[in-house]
Amino acid sequence: MKIEQKRFEKQAYLFNVGEYFKSYEFLGCHSVNDQINMFSFTVWAPNAKQVQVISSAKDWKQPISMRKIGQTGIWTVETKDVHSGDLYKFQITDQQGNVFQKIDPYGFQFEKKPGNAAIVADNKQRKWHDQKWLKARSEKQVLNEPLNIYELHAGSWRRHKDDSYYTYAELADELIPYVKKHGYTHIELLPIMEHLLDASWGYQQMGYFAPTSRFGNLNQFLEFIDRCHQVNIGVIVDWVPGHFIKNYDSLYQFDGTPTFEYSERERAENKRWGSWNFDLGKNQVQSFLISSAMYWIDYCHLDGLRVDAVSNMLYLDYDEGKEGITNHLGDNRNLEGISFLQKLNTVIFAEHPDILMIAEESSAFPKVTAPVSSGGLGFNLKWNMGWMNDTLKFFEMDPLFRKDNFKLLTFAFMYMYDEQFVLPFSHDEVVHGKKSLMHKMPGDRYNQFANLRTMLAYQACFPGKKLNFMGSEWGQFLEWRDWSQLEWVDLKDDMNLKTQSYTTKLNELYRENESLWQQDFSPNGMNFTNTDDAESSTMTFIRQSEKSTDFIVCAFNFVPIERQKYRIGVPYSGEYELLLNTEDINYGGTWTKLEKEFHTKRIPFTGQSYSFTVTLPAMGALLIRPINLKEDINNER
Repeated sequence: MKIEQKRFEKQAYLFNVGEYFKSYEFLGCHSVNDQINMFSFTVWAPNAKQVQVISSAKDWKQPISMRKIGQTGIWTVETKDVHSGDLYKFQITDQQGNVFQKIDPYGFQFEKKPGNAAIVADNKQRKWHDQKWLKARSEKQVLNEPLNIYELHAGSWRRHKDDSYYTYAELADELIPYVKKHGYTHIELLPIMEHLLDASWGYQQMGYFAPTSRFGNLNQFLEFIDRCHQVNIGVIVDWVPGHFIKNYDSLYQFDGTPTFEYSERERAENKRWGSWNFDLGKNQVQSFLISSAMYWIDYCHLDGLRVDAVSNMLYLDYDEGKEGITNHLGDNRNLEGISFLQKLNTVIFAEHPDILMIAEESSAFPKVTAPVSSGGLGFNLKWNMGWMNDTLKFFEMDPLFRKDNFKLLTFAFMYMYDEQFVLPFSHDEVVHGKKSLMHKMPGDRYNQFANLRTMLAYQACFPGKKLNFMGSEWGQFLEWRDWSQLEWVDLKDDMNLKTQSYTTKLNELYRENESLWQQDFSPNGMNFTNTDDAESSTMTFIRQSEKSTDFIVCAFNFVPIERQKYRIGVPYSGEYELLLNTEDINYGGTWTKLEKEFHTKRIPFTGQSYSFTVTLPAMGALLIRPINLKEDINNER
C-alpha cells in the first residue's frame, strides 16, 4: 500500500506541474480488481467543497463520497457499488454550497446523446494486429512518403435507409475497401471525440478521451483503426485542444470556479464558436490536453492528429470583439498558447517521431512547421490555406478573366517552401452556401467537370501533401450536409462515374511516382519551366524526384481553348510518354485518340536544353514522363 500511495503522490505531483502526459492512466474510472469488482474514481476538482460519484447502479441516488488527497486538488475513491456498464457522473458541491453534476473529463465511453453520463469501462490494452504497419511506419521518413488523405465525416459518409448511422464495424466493412480501391493513403476523420451537437461536426468536444458513442463503443473504434492498418491505410483524427463545449454540465467551471478555462471571462468565452477557451497556460490543463493527444496516438494507435483552430491559440484577439487585446509585451500573441503548442509537439515527437502533427492555421504566423529548437511551433505539416483560397477563387472565375488574375496561382510560388504544407480541399469549403467543388466550377455541366478534373490535377502536381473531402472524388453537386449521407445516387450518372475513375487514376499516378511527393518540401523538387504565361493562361513545370532522370512534366491549360503545337521545355533529350490527359473520354473528356509519345528536339525553350510539342487540351492538363533518354545525361546535369 505504501508503494501505491507513493505512486499516487508522484502522479498527482506530475499532473499539477504540467508534466504528466499519460494522466488517463491515473484519472477517470479504472478497474482495481476484476475478481471482486472494484473500481476507482479519480478527478481533479481543486476548489470543490465535496465531490461524490453518482451512478445508475443506485438509480442516481446514494452518492459515494470521495476523499481529497492533501493539497493536490485531486479527489478519489475505490468502490464495489458500481459495475461495468453502469453510467456515472461526479456530483460536486462548491464552496458556496451549490450542488451540480458534471461529466468525467477522463471518461473513456459515454452514453448516447442527448445524455452525457460516462460509462464504467476500464480501457485495458486490447490485442492489436497492426504490428507490421507500425513497424513499417517507424522505418519510413513520413514527409518523404506519399500522403493522400480522404477526409470524411463518419455520420454522413453513408447512412442506412432509415437514416440511422453506420457503426464503426459497418464503416470498416465499406469505407476501408472504398478508400483502398480509390487510391488514398490515409483517412482523416472529422472529430470523432464525443460531442453532443451534430451541427458542430464534432468541433465542440466534450469527451477528450472517448470516441463518440454514435457509432459504437471504444473497442469497436479501435477495431476500425486496426483494420485500416492491416490493409496499409493510415488514420488521422481532427483534435480540438483550443476550446470545448459550452454546456454547463461539462468542463465549464468544473468545481464551481474556472478550472479548465481562463479565469477572465473575456478570455474564457469564445463568441465565434459558442464555446469556452482552455487556459493553455495552466499546468493541469497542459497535462490534460497533452495526455489526450497521447491517448489517441499511443493507446488508440492513431497515425496523426490534425490540430484544429491553431490560430485561436496563437492570438489574443482572434475572436470577435477582442480587438486591441495585447500581452505584456504589447503585441497580440497568446504567449501561453504558443508555449503550449511547442510543448505539445516536443512531447509527442519525443515518443512518436513517426506520426503526423498537422496544424490547421489560417494566418501567416511564422515557423509553424519549424522545429521548436529553432523557435518554431514544432508541427510537421500545416494546411496551406492561402493556396487553397487562391486556387478556388481562380477556378471559380469565368475563364475569360483568368489571364488578368493569374497571380492567384503564381503567388503561392513565393511562399511554397516557407512551411511543410498539406494542400486541402476540405469540408470547410463545401458547406454554409459555399457550394461543392463541382458547383463552384463555371460554365455548363461539361465545363464544370473539365474544370474540376484540371483543378484536381493541379493539386496533385503542386508541391505538398494532398487532402480532399468526401464526395469531391466524383464531383458531387450538392454541398455537404451533416444530416444526410453523400449523394451516392450520382454514381448512376456516367459523368460522375467517369470522374470517380479519373480520381482513382490520378491517385494511382500520384502514389506510384516518387517525383510527385519525394521532394515536396525542397526547392529541388520543382523546376519552373513556364509558369508566368498569363496571356495564354497556360502553365508548365516539372516535378522532380531525388534521381535527376526521374521527373514528371506537368502542363495545364486553364481556358477552354485548345493549344496546338504547344512547346514544352525539358532538361534531357529522348522519348517521353503520356501518363494522363484529363480530357481522355474515359474520364469524361472528349479525346478519343490520345497523343501518347513525344520526341524531343534540340530546341532550347524556357531555360531547358530540349523541347517537344503537344496538343494541350482545352481546359485540361497533361502529365508526361521520360521513358528513354538517349544522350549521356551525366554530362547534362
